[in-house]
Order: sequence, then C-alpha cells, then structure tokens
Amino acid sequence: MTRILTRRTALLGLSAAVSLGRASLAVAAAPTDRRFVVVMLRGALDGLSAVTPYGDPMLRDLRGPIVLGEPTKADGLLDLGGFYGLHPALGGLHSMYRAGEMLAVHAVAGAWRSRSHFEAQDFMEFGADHRMSSGWLNRVAGVIVPTKGAAETALAVTPALPLLLRGPAQAATWLPQSFQHPEAELYARIAALHAADKVTGPALRAGLSERGFTEAVLAGAEVPANKFAFPSLAGTAGRLLADPAGPRLAALEIGGWDTHTGQLGRLVGPLKQLDEGMVALKDGLGEAWRKTAVLVMTEFGRTVRVNGTSGTDHGTGTVAFVLGGGVAGGRVMANWPGLSELFENRDLQPTLELRALAKGVLAQHLGLDRNALAKVFPDSVAEAPVKGLLRA
Repeated sequence: MTRILTRRTALLGLSAAVSLGRASLAVAAAPTDRRFVVVMLRGALDGLSAVTPYGDPMLRDLRGPIVLGEPTKADGLLDLGGFYGLHPALGGLHSMYRAGEMLAVHAVAGAWRSRSHFEAQDFMEFGADHRMSSGWLNRVAGVIVPTKGAAETALAVTPALPLLLRGPAQAATWLPQSFQHPEAELYARIAALHAADKVTGPALRAGLSERGFTEAVLAGAEVPANKFAFPSLAGTAGRLLADPAGPRLAALEIGGWDTHTGQLGRLVGPLKQLDEGMVALKDGLGEAWRKTAVLVMTEFGRTVRVNGTSGTDHGTGTVAFVLGGGVAGGRVMANWPGLSELFENRDLQPTLELRALAKGVLAQHLGLDRNALAKVFPDSVAEAPVKGLLRA
C-alpha cells in the first residue's frame, strides 16, 4: 500500500527509522512529556576497555597489552572517581559524568549466555532468552499508548525495522538510493586484498588516501568510520524528540564493536562515534534533555584475556550507560566481581541482569508499574528493577 509521508506521520508515527551505514534510528510516539532512548551497540562492546577497572590487581596481568594508562598518566584514562577510568575517546560522556548526567553500570549482562552475535542481538531486542513476537520497546509503547489512540502507521526509512520496535504497530519501509553506499570498512578490506599486487595495490592505496583513508586504516590497524552517520542520526533523533508534537521513544544503533584483532586501535573509532553521537543527541534535545533518559547497551561483553591477534573474543559481562538530565549520575554502579575468578574461566562475571537495569529506568522515568513491566519483560519476575537511577 502506498502511503503519503506527512509531517504528522514523520513525527508521530509509531515506528519511523533512518539508516546510514551501520547506524540507524527508529522513533515511536507516546502520550508523555518524557523521552526515552535506547542505543544498541552491535558487535559486543568490550566493557573493560570502555570503563576500565584499573584498580583491580589482576587487570594488567590478564590484559596488559590493551590496558591504557591510569588517569594520572598522559593520554591515560579519564577519572571516574578512583578504581575505574573512562576511555579517553569518550570525552563527551566524561563531561556528562562530571555534570551528574552519566551513570556507568558495570558487570552487566543479558539473561542469555549465547556467544552468537545474531542470537544474542535478537534476545537483546526481544528482552528475553527466547524468541518473541515483538520487541520490548514496542511493548513499552503498547502499555503507554491506549489501543484506540494508537498512532498512525509511519514510514521506516531503513532496510528493516529493528526487532526492538517490531510488534503490533505496522510500519512500511523504504530506503533512498543515496543511503545505499558501501561501508568504509569494505574499501579498506579491498585495499588489504590487493596490497601485495604491484599494479592494483598502490593504485588503490593512492585513491583511498585521496578520499581520506589513513595509513592505520589501510594497514588494518583501525576501523574506518562513517564520520557523519551516527552523530548525524543522533542529532536528528534529538531534534525529533524535542519537538512538542514529536515522538517520545527512540532506538539508535551503531556497529563496529567486534574487535577480534588490533583492538587498541580499532576501538577508538566506534567509541568516538558513540561519544559524538550522545553529545549531538543532547544538543538536539536542548531543554528536553532534562526529561530524557538514555540506555546504552550491547549484546554481550568480551573475553578478559587478550587473544593472539591483540584483540578479544565474545564474552559475557560488560558495561552499560544511563544518560540524561535527570539521571543520578557522576558515579559507576557495580557489584564488582573482581577479575580473580572469571565466568567460565574467560569472561567478566556478570552481577546484574540487563532487564533489571531497563526495568529500573522504565519504572522511575516513565512510571511503569509492576504489571506494565511484566508485559514489557515477561518471565522476569526475579529481576527486580534497579533503584536509584534517577534523581528524585
């Protein structure tokens, strides 16, 4: 069915999305003045590098080659009050931390123990350790949008609507041709395949260098990032959410976190994209930032030990972030398990379930009661909502 995209549809539609490269945006309407944003980091963020427990005595023994210097060292970690340090690529998040608007939650994991990206990402979006017919953010919309007053169907400008927002609400999809450009990483891989060729190798390197690819990218030591995709989408999300007639729920995603090789250099690009995106989101929201909560999550963590290619493999425990103008931030929340005993002798032992964290945000920020939370996250009664995430 052909649908006309009106301003009302774009701003109030239950599921609208925009995609650029490995970043995408989806928005949903809700009858509330509060905004809630979920940011999915696809590929498994290494939480021990993003928020490093430099005070743990086992850290350098287990992963010394990829551990940055302590906050007192030049180019070292950014101080998070002692024991923990934030990766220096996250300077914007650190400013939010100092303003009391960023809370890091460590040693967190989902209910699943799959190390498959595809399976774990599905579970992250379903909000369960099994497949469901809808995503949990769609179910959030369902419990706060009365059936009779449900928003009209909207356009999803993306190859596929994320599972997180799939459900009873219908959405059409369409992708403009201008968005169908290959990933920057594909060009780097082509250059690597031709590196030994005396004819095509130098020609490709020269051409890519003229397009702004650095030697580190061409050598495979750093993942090239679309400089405009995620920050641009995050800024767009902020402006849409700030509109008085705009959406109130949003889902953003960004890839590039699967750092099996050369993690020290490869992680910098995605972290900068995330950081710039969260700053752009805050700027786009303006005064509405005070009424916004952002949950940043990933499907699982990475191994504690470094592998043979200076990277890390699929793990379990990791870090999540809660951001926003009303967040009780400026701290790291963790029941720290220590690194002396690892989960399955390889991973950070999780001490908090991701659904308990999400429940806490939904209860305190959107006012969802026990019955509503049970609909959003069925079969999770044992996971009590985390308290103290937002300022009273």
